[in-house]
This record gives sequence, structure tokens and C-alpha cells, in this order.
Amino acid sequence: MKKVYGPVPSRRLGRSLGVGPIPFKTCDYSCVYCQLGRTTYMTNQRKDFFPPEELLNEIKRAIEPEAESSRSEIDFVTFVGEGEPTLCKSLGWLIRKTKEIADIPIAVDTNGSLLYRKDVRNDLSEAEVVMPSLDAGTAETFRRINRPHRGIDFEAVVEGMEKFRQEYDGEMWVEVMLVKGLNDSEEELEAIKSRLSPLKPNRTYINVPIRPPAEPWAVPPDKESIALAHAILGDVNVVDITAEETGEFSIKGFTNPEDAILAIIRRHPMREEQVVEMLKKIEVEEGGVHDSLTRLEESGKIKRVKYREKVFWLTEEEKRGKEYN
Repeated sequence: MKKVYGPVPSRRLGRSLGVGPIPFKTCDYSCVYCQLGRTTYMTNQRKDFFPPEELLNEIKRAIEPEAESSRSEIDFVTFVGEGEPTLCKSLGWLIRKTKEIADIPIAVDTNGSLLYRKDVRNDLSEAEVVMPSLDAGTAETFRRINRPHRGIDFEAVVEGMEKFRQEYDGEMWVEVMLVKGLNDSEEELEAIKSRLSPLKPNRTYINVPIRPPAEPWAVPPDKESIALAHAILGDVNVVDITAEETGEFSIKGFTNPEDAILAIIRRHPMREEQVVEMLKKIEVEEGGVHDSLTRLEESGKIKRVKYREKVFWLTEEEKRGKEYN
């Protein structure tokens, strides 16, 4: 499966089957904290990057009706992609068809940038959970942290989120990514709160960069700043997800450890100990895992980086040119 992966453990969604309807690093933002690196194809035009029928067939194979045990392992089917999933023109069709296949809740993890468009709001209307991001309360901070496409206007983004909230019957979970020195001051947090209040989100998540970001300087705020965020945003149901994910990654269908490693870390950079635990499920000994990692690194397909005193593996495609401390 090339565009459907997992299920993977999610701090918000439990066991999430990921669906990527767009190519790698195709987005209308190039966020400083993105775990996939800088955006390489910046666009705000919707289109079908892959044949929708092929995407649907991959979803069917992952949750086919006879695979009862597989379906029981999936808490959500999540359209998340390797960039911005609402750029997929057939997203609404894919959501509807997925709901016809199996009775599994649908989530969409989006930056929220295109919610000013009625067609996008309509496409997301049948998902059970929509998770937009709101990292800034002002246009200036928005430009600094999200680095949007020149055709994206901050006020339009916020107004689009407000319209969607008014029209949408499902759960809206807003994620705020805090980056030290960008949006963690009292002034910035008060500005974010003023934008969050009209949205009345069912949940608001505070997040920090826990994996190697696009820019090495995009690091988590200190504990005092996170406490300040709780104090300021606390009346809108802040849920702290600053801890690492726990849980198992599904590598169903893989027998080759190197294929399994590439399939997961392409979308989800992993700590070395996570890779070891994942491959134990296909009976690969720890020494064999390290041999596989060495071969992939020597071939130029993956790279090892140290971030916040932990070793991560990520794909060389991400092209981060600097080392992390």
C-alpha cells in the first residue's frame, strides 16, 4: 500500500489508519516545525494528484469486510497525507465512499487554510472529527510560523474556520503548536485565545515539536511558557499532548524489514527504539534491525539525526541540511 498506512498510534485518535491523498510535502504552508521538512511543492490549488479510485481501492484492502480482526484494530480512518489533505479535490468523495465500506469514524487532520472555500467545508462535513491548526493570532506571526502560500490570507483562514464551525455538526479539535520565541509569549497567547473563542472547539490541544522539525531552531518552549499557555487558554479545554506517543505501529503485509522501515518513517519520523520494537513483530532481532538501518543509511535512503537528546530516523528525501542539538 503506497498511500494508506498503519494503523499507527495517535495521541488523539488511538489506532489511526492513515490515508495520504497528496504527494510528499505538497502543501500551502511550509511550517517551521513540520516533521517532514520544508515544503517542496507549494500550491493552494485543489486537484486530484492520484486517481481517486486507486486511493479508494487501497482503503478497501486495508479494511476489507472479511478482515474483521483488522477493522477491530482501527479506531479512526484519518485523512492526513504528507502535506495538506484538503488540496485533494476528491476528498469529499473519498470520505463518503470510505463510510460506505465500513462503520469506522473518519477524521481529517488539516491546517485549516482552505476552510474559507465552501467546497472544502462541504467535503469535510461528513467526517466525524476535523482537526484544524491555529498557531497564531496575528497575520505577522502566522507568516513567521506557518510560512503560507502567497495566495493565503490570514483573516480569510480564520473566517473560514468560523464559518465551518457554524455549519459543522461533528467534533472540531483545534491544535496549537507552540514554538519557542514565536508564539509562546503572553501577548501571542492572548491573540491566539481571541481567535479560538469564536470557534468554540470541542477540544483544544497544545502541542510542541517533539520530532526533528524543518528548521533546527524551532524548538519547544520552556515549562514556564507551557504553563502560561495553560493559564491563558485553560478556559477552552486545553489538553496537554506534549508527551511522546506510545503504542504499536502496524506493519501488516511486510516481511522485508527495510521496506517496513521506509514505509513508516517516510510519513512518521521515528525514534530508534521505536524502530526496534516495530520490527520485532516480524521476528527481526535487534542486531538485524541495526544492520537494516546501516544499509539504508549507506544507500542514502534514510538519515540519522539527534534532536533533543534522542536519536531519530527519517527519510533522506526530507533534505534537512543541518544537524540538531
